[in-house]
Amino acid sequence: MAQERTLAQLRAEIDKLDAQLIELLRQRQNLVQQASACKSAHKDAAYSQEREAFLLQDRARMAEAAGLPPGLVEDLLRRLLRESYKGQGPTAYACVSPSERPVVIIGGRGAMGRLFADYFEHSGYRVAILEAEDWARADELLKNARAVFISVPIAHTQAVIAQAAPLLPRDCVLCDFTSVKAPMLEAMLKAHPGPVLGLHPMFGPDIRSMVKQVIVSVGGRDESKGQFILDQMALWGAHICKCSAAEHDKAMSIIQALRHFTTYCYGRFLSKIAPDLKQILALSSPIYRLEIEMVGRLFAQDPKLYADIIMASARNVELIQSYLDSLQPEFALIAAGDKAAFLANFAQTRAYFGDYAAKFLRESGALLAKVQDEREAG
Repeated sequence: MAQERTLAQLRAEIDKLDAQLIELLRQRQNLVQQASACKSAHKDAAYSQEREAFLLQDRARMAEAAGLPPGLVEDLLRRLLRESYKGQGPTAYACVSPSERPVVIIGGRGAMGRLFADYFEHSGYRVAILEAEDWARADELLKNARAVFISVPIAHTQAVIAQAAPLLPRDCVLCDFTSVKAPMLEAMLKAHPGPVLGLHPMFGPDIRSMVKQVIVSVGGRDESKGQFILDQMALWGAHICKCSAAEHDKAMSIIQALRHFTTYCYGRFLSKIAPDLKQILALSSPIYRLEIEMVGRLFAQDPKLYADIIMASARNVELIQSYLDSLQPEFALIAAGDKAAFLANFAQTRAYFGDYAAKFLRESGALLAKVQDEREAG
């Protein structure tokens, strides 16, 4: 009984400290919101890599001096930082380049179009939305546009470019949001004599913050005229990655088309053999749970989007065919039980990844720990 009373007393002290922690977190969140308002007033970016690096290093030093387990404070601080970035939704940004002329988003009622419309509106820009049913007003909406963003499905993008470009003022910056850049850039350059900028947001419309999100920028013509767009997106916290259209499309064949195809095929195969998903999840390791969650994530979204991405180009088809061709010899050595060949192939591939292999092992470990922490019983 004495031991139970002691445990009860200890738990009471822990509860009291937890309440104090929560109050301190509330106070910190209030200060973060005030800091966000200050950043907006001074046109500072929503995200500072230098400030984040300082916080992580300084608090790690303090934690070590206090004898706390390595990584504990870093995990907590990273979560706090993520929450602070989420709190900086599309309401906390200054306008990089004010103008009375509107920003027009063609397809602005779609999920991605709405996201960017919100960010531009809450940054002080005049925003106009143009959808198919609004086309009778297209001339009125486009004639004085400062920038036009085409945010429609890939299959319709070139037709919309041809339809909209003749209505734009010559100095209007014409942009697209598609995941295929070379043909879209060519179409925009051909149809519009003014500034052209290819953009590819490397995220979905369900994000809660633009901080650390990647937006690919592919220059087309008069890049300086569209620099205010990139500066504004950087102010939102996005990371702007510049490359050529050819580099982009080659990379996307691997990053998107091949990856989505293999995920799609794995999901299709599971649906055919139809295992009990509840049992599979109960028996799974954290890494498999994360993998199957990524498969399920794909099938929870718009199938037309993935069809457009995977089937966007002949390059994608060629790459997928090459991947399929590579599977047969790998299967052959498995079927033959040739462990020596397997180990040799494994070593060769490890050499390709080089130092990244160890880096990915460390980084994935942190992800898997989070998956395990959030795992539901049963």
